[in-house]
Amino acid sequence: MIKIFISFLSYILIFFNTNVLSYENTDKLKIGLLAPFSGEYKNLGNSLLLSTQLALEEIGDKKIIIIPRDSGSNNKEQLNKSIKEIINTGAKIIIGPVDSDYFKEIKKYKNIIFISLSNKEPKIRENIISIGISLDSQILALEKFINKQGKKKTIIMYPKNKYEDFVEKRIKKINLKNFKIFKYDPDPKILTGEIEKLTNYPQRKRNLEIRKKLLEKKEDEQSINELKKLEQRYTLGKINFDSVIIIDFGNSLKSVLASLAFVDVDDEKVLLTTVNQWFDESIFYERSVKNLYYPSVNLKNFNRYNDKYKKTFNLNPSEITILSYDALGLIYYIWKKNKGIDSINDFFIKSEIKGKIGTFRFDDGKVSQKLSIYKTGDKKFIEY
Repeated sequence: MIKIFISFLSYILIFFNTNVLSYENTDKLKIGLLAPFSGEYKNLGNSLLLSTQLALEEIGDKKIIIIPRDSGSNNKEQLNKSIKEIINTGAKIIIGPVDSDYFKEIKKYKNIIFISLSNKEPKIRENIISIGISLDSQILALEKFINKQGKKKTIIMYPKNKYEDFVEKRIKKINLKNFKIFKYDPDPKILTGEIEKLTNYPQRKRNLEIRKKLLEKKEDEQSINELKKLEQRYTLGKINFDSVIIIDFGNSLKSVLASLAFVDVDDEKVLLTTVNQWFDESIFYERSVKNLYYPSVNLKNFNRYNDKYKKTFNLNPSEITILSYDALGLIYYIWKKNKGIDSINDFFIKSEIKGKIGTFRFDDGKVSQKLSIYKTGDKKFIEY
């Protein structure tokens, strides 16, 4: 299977390159694809190439010419070499790079438009548009959701790591009426103790023991029934917040959820939300929490895309490749609408654009996505 895939991938690369050499007409839409076809992230690069092929087939316009080149993995020399090769073909727009760490490098190419798949910076720069699912868009979706649920006291939680300054800048603009920030140690052994303090767990635990001892001395039916209910609990007393935004993912997110459950935070009463989820089914097996909400791309479109990719290539796509699929559709839409693309200003349109990931728009000098809220429940994702 691997040999077949490599041969198929080589065929696509040759096919793309042959097309570039065959068309010198100005009526062609030449688009560079800058992806890591070598190094640590080469599997992602290959997946991005195949995703672009799917988009080409769906659009069905032979005037589109894709020029794929290897950006390498953490290799600035390779990156610049590939950009220059793409420019030499006459292309003025490039899908990529994936990593925002390259932004300082690609700024040098002022006459080239880069459609990056990074989600780190939604702000449209001089020659860079990032269409990744930004934290800004996710927080905005959660903000609206929390307000709609009538929640009044929110805790915004995120780990102490190299990204905390980035997160802090994003939450400064949040429009929740009453919220507090809680930064935690990513070490699970320390994390639980910190969350115990946040939720006043020791006192709530003592409250429970005191109440149980009092009820144990009574023999009336009401006291007996209350005692039975308290036997199923770990604490007694209210928590000083009614909603949580956890800016974390993967195993670190699961550690936070487990700690919240340990200190008896009831997810039926406290609204638990998070970010950066791509419908990760492993969350189904996190028994500590039954109700978890998060903003994400359109689930139906995401599933359709994955099914089509698997059916066509007999492979599972990398999650963010749906962004390269949408990037090609976006470029084609602008090209057709304006009968060409002259500068980054051509992308500043007032209307919303529907893609596979959902609806996004360009306003206030940045890219924003209109995301839906999903809930995990009964081993499936439910749109709220």
